[in-house]
Amino acid sequence: MSTESNQARQSRAVVAQLKRSQVFRDYEQAFRETTGLPINLRPVEAFDLPHHGDPKEGPFCALMSQSNHSCAACLQLQKRVEVEARLEPKTLKCFAGLCDSAVPVRVGDDLIAFLQTGQILLHTPTKADFAKATRELVKFGSEVDLKRMEEAYFQTRVVTRKQYESILRLLTIFAQHLSTLSNQLMVEKAAEELPAVARARVYISDHYADELSLSEVAQSVNMSAFYFCKTFKKATGMTFTEYLARVRVEKVRNLLLNPHKRVSEAAYEAGFQSLSQFNRVFRRIAGESPTTYRERLHGAGR
Repeated sequence: MSTESNQARQSRAVVAQLKRSQVFRDYEQAFRETTGLPINLRPVEAFDLPHHGDPKEGPFCALMSQSNHSCAACLQLQKRVEVEARLEPKTLKCFAGLCDSAVPVRVGDDLIAFLQTGQILLHTPTKADFAKATRELVKFGSEVDLKRMEEAYFQTRVVTRKQYESILRLLTIFAQHLSTLSNQLMVEKAAEELPAVARARVYISDHYADELSLSEVAQSVNMSAFYFCKTFKKATGMTFTEYLARVRVEKVRNLLLNPHKRVSEAAYEAGFQSLSQFNRVFRRIAGESPTTYRERLHGAGR
């Protein structure tokens, strides 16, 4: 099985869990009510119409989705957005001049999902704009009711560039919160069908601050190191070393909620044996240095 399909499968699972979380549901509702725009959290490789059926779906885009040809054009735009937004937020315009934006949700080096919004214009629409969009629709071979289409087009939400940049900044900040939540979900992923793995996770949770080895954990669940290694990876999707690193990083994050806790103290309390190792692991998993993370929590570093 390809790396892409493995990534897509993991992404769908994490996105499903995130969408059930209270923090996502609260933010989703607040975002729609405050901005009047649609919002969607999409897994990677999910090339569908991201806002179809959204309570804030734009009337023009809703009509477009009813035409196979124009729908295909929208799907092509979604593919471009996903490809170009893998590392940083990206905004693209469709054939009708409407903007659609995607913000990546990453856990360290791993791309987990995209937060998307859009279906807006950055300027007041004109007759010339609609005429241009109509010409493109004719090229697609779409049969549309031009009167309904025109009415819908001129009902499109208009946002200033500065306002839209602020909206995307809100999404970017929320993507950072979802990144943290995604890592927690990876750490807490249940493996109830394999009681030995569940017991191993409990053992790791109780002894993460020690110099914990794979052999020790395997012995605690009466498995050989070799068999435990394979079984644990299959059940959790992570090696023992990677899982332990994520558990320790989560502990550091919790410890750093205390503004008086030094980064070095948190690292050693969480079981890291050296600061160089800690800094390297934290950056890889969290996507930023521990100092930067602490400053985001409490302002300027001490």
